[in-house]
Amino acid sequence: MAIPYGRQTIDNDDVDAAVAVLRGDWLTTGPAVRAFEEAVMEACDVPYAVAYSSGTAALHGAAFAAGIGPGDELVTSAITFAASGNCAAYVGATPRFADIDPATWNVSVATVAAATSDRTRALIPVHFTGLPAPIRQLRAAHPDLVLIEDAAHAIGARQADEPVGACRHSDMAVLSFHPVKTVTSAEGGMVTTRDAECFRRLLEFRTHGMTRDPARLERDEGGWYMEQQALGYNYRLSDVHSALGVSQMRKLERFIERRNAIAARYRELLGDLEQIELAPEPPPGERHGRHLYVIRHRGGAAARRRLYDGLHDRGILVQVHYLPVYLHPWYRDTYGYQPGLCPAAEEYYAGCLSLPCYPALSDEQQDSVVEAVRELS
Repeated sequence: MAIPYGRQTIDNDDVDAAVAVLRGDWLTTGPAVRAFEEAVMEACDVPYAVAYSSGTAALHGAAFAAGIGPGDELVTSAITFAASGNCAAYVGATPRFADIDPATWNVSVATVAAATSDRTRALIPVHFTGLPAPIRQLRAAHPDLVLIEDAAHAIGARQADEPVGACRHSDMAVLSFHPVKTVTSAEGGMVTTRDAECFRRLLEFRTHGMTRDPARLERDEGGWYMEQQALGYNYRLSDVHSALGVSQMRKLERFIERRNAIAARYRELLGDLEQIELAPEPPPGERHGRHLYVIRHRGGAAARRRLYDGLHDRGILVQVHYLPVYLHPWYRDTYGYQPGLCPAAEEYYAGCLSLPCYPALSDEQQDSVVEAVRELS
């Protein structure tokens, strides 16, 4: 039986939660959506949360809520899923990319500073693999820029006694609930914030830019009346998805503990392999979200390819996260990006490989992964 790099953990109570909605009156955006938002607000200790149809949609909503547009630049990490940069392009801004710190695989104050210009309007630091990025330091270094945390990998992570997503040092944080993430709503995303105006804009953007707010309507024709006051999208999340999300959120702590236990076993069982660099660890007092457990083969691309192919031949379905965003053909063709822009990111990419890491991974399965990595490295 194949061992994937990640997968959802769905129990009977998750199924029951979704079925209960299917047998009820609300299927689209109803009370389960609000319950999901409230569960995330509690877990992140934040006053506002807005559910979206995906993490990508949530990033788009955050860029819109921040007022980013043509003429602006948005800086994000070179090592992330393309959506972290795409959200800039969606609103007419220009995505720029900061290199990573080889010690953390996250951006640093220095790498972000090297990527900014007088046109930079926003930063989207990524908590890559679930390791908290230096949000406080970035806020201190760039107090006048919009700071949106890409926390798609990091729900359940903690930084200096605060949960990632609390937004005490950022304007917004974006979460993802794709099936391979720590908790899932099948598809779904969320934006958290402490800013009431961002909250309003996020709500309207996910529903075509429509509002029913009496204080903002040009006129009042009756209880049915609404106005489109901005160009939004249909980015709503359904009650079916949200019911699953609520059920999964009850297991967040258990899932995080198991993922960190798996990471600890990898460190113990692979730590003596000189040719393998293990995933960076969080500093004391912080907690890793462990969406991914990434290793890096010091032999580079050819050695990584042999390891990838050999593991797949054995049914161990490792993955690579990620090609530096600016090396995708669309980014090269649209913005003229070329290899060499972010040397540390390119060196990381040449050897990186994501090993299986999810709550249902058994010790026996993990032992099989470790044995294969040791033999093939």
